[in-house]
Amino acid sequence: MDNSSGVGVLDKAALVLSALESGPATLAGLVAATGLARPTAHRLAVALEHHRMVARDMQGRFILGPRLAELAAAAGEDRLLATAGPVLTHLRDITGESAQLYRRQGDMRICVAAAERLSGLRDTVPVGSTLTMKAGSSAQILMAWEEPERLHRGLQGARFTATALSGVRRRGWAQSIGEREPGVASVSAPVRGPSNRVVAAVSVSGPIERLTRHPGRMHAQAVIDSAARLSEALRRTG
Repeated sequence: MDNSSGVGVLDKAALVLSALESGPATLAGLVAATGLARPTAHRLAVALEHHRMVARDMQGRFILGPRLAELAAAAGEDRLLATAGPVLTHLRDITGESAQLYRRQGDMRICVAAAERLSGLRDTVPVGSTLTMKAGSSAQILMAWEEPERLHRGLQGARFTATALSGVRRRGWAQSIGEREPGVASVSAPVRGPSNRVVAAVSVSGPIERLTRHPGRMHAQAVIDSAARLSEALRRTG
């Protein structure tokens, strides 16, 4: 089958990336795998390295670069946001509370999707809001599975402890009572990407009067189920 797009240089670059999909390769390995002339293979690999689509390992071999992971994550985020609307609406409807989806952005978390309770006293977090990573159940979720060094840094000045996060990892959900804001309680669960890494947190939040001082007893299962639906959407390809 002819895989030519008619744009020769792109076809050759695609050959190089496809060859690296199976693992690290020396220049000689790239030449053998692609059938390209040695100078061409070298020129393309170095150009792709400039754009971070190719990198080098400790032995100097060519490997797939970090830019590809960033693009894949962005594609996953589009899928996540496309699915989030109906999932959060369903979560709001079955719990009767406002539902949100948070992603980590540096030392903060950002609300990337939300479905608000339609009437009465509610916790309103507008889409685009930036909140602290030092308090709140979704902050606990986004922190709990971090690398040890980043986890240790993140706990400095936090309203929760390493012991609390250990409990979060064991249970698979987090709760907070007046941690981010007095009078507000919340329950959160992790959304996992294809590599099983936590990429977002689903939450419900509302006044302590309704959610009580044990909000997880009321809503943990519904939040976990919603997070699982979003995780499944991210695992689906295409």
